[in-house]
Amino acid sequence: MNGVKLYFHYLSLHLRERMEYKKSLLLQLFGQFLVSFSLFLSIYFLFRRFHSVAGFSFSQVLLSFSVVMMAFSLSEVFFRGFDLFPQMLGNGEFDRILVRPRNTVFLVICSKFQLDRLSRVLQGVITLVYAIPRCGVDWTPEKAGVLALMILCGTVVFGCLFVCGAAVAFFTIEGLEFINIFTDGAREFGAYPMAVYGKAILLFTTFVIPIACFQYWPMLWLMGRSENLLYALCPLLSLLFILPSFLLWKLGMRKYQSTGS
Repeated sequence: MNGVKLYFHYLSLHLRERMEYKKSLLLQLFGQFLVSFSLFLSIYFLFRRFHSVAGFSFSQVLLSFSVVMMAFSLSEVFFRGFDLFPQMLGNGEFDRILVRPRNTVFLVICSKFQLDRLSRVLQGVITLVYAIPRCGVDWTPEKAGVLALMILCGTVVFGCLFVCGAAVAFFTIEGLEFINIFTDGAREFGAYPMAVYGKAILLFTTFVIPIACFQYWPMLWLMGRSENLLYALCPLLSLLFILPSFLLWKLGMRKYQSTGS
């Protein structure tokens, strides 16, 4: 069985498992929608008091919010195995993965799908549909393609952050809470364009954790605030984050010692 077919086989198994308890899944979907809706409300009430933030209107901020929300939620759906990786180390499940004739990253990805996060994706879609005709962007096929690229590359970047968090667990066995600063924290901060937080944060989220590469810089190009085509290609540059994430994972694999569970 090739990799793609095997991946969808795992996905179908998880889907069938969750559909065995339909009411539970629906309640979890509704609960996740309400949890993330609080972030939208904070933006809404802020703009009830102020007309703009750092020169960005309500609809433009919603564009930023929806891109980050969809990217983060999709990464949770498909990369959730890495978020739960410390438990896999502790209970010996990762030892079973090591003896299987497949790539370890692939098998960890397939170990868990967080389907209830799809309600957060839906919330991102709703806010995006609202923001698109109101954010002042003169939409063209090229700009629509860049918007799709922002969401896709953002999903990969957040997935890489989950991989980095899992790789750290090779050295600590237990997961470290500070990793959540760059995952859940990035989702919260990403509700607003990164320039809002100052130059230091903007530089950090451009050259270290490339959140601004798929959120802030291409948004400037979409809104006509810059004609620099490089800004439109920044989502692709954010994919360079795959390299350090992969190297950290490989380093952790070399240092790994079985817990004996």
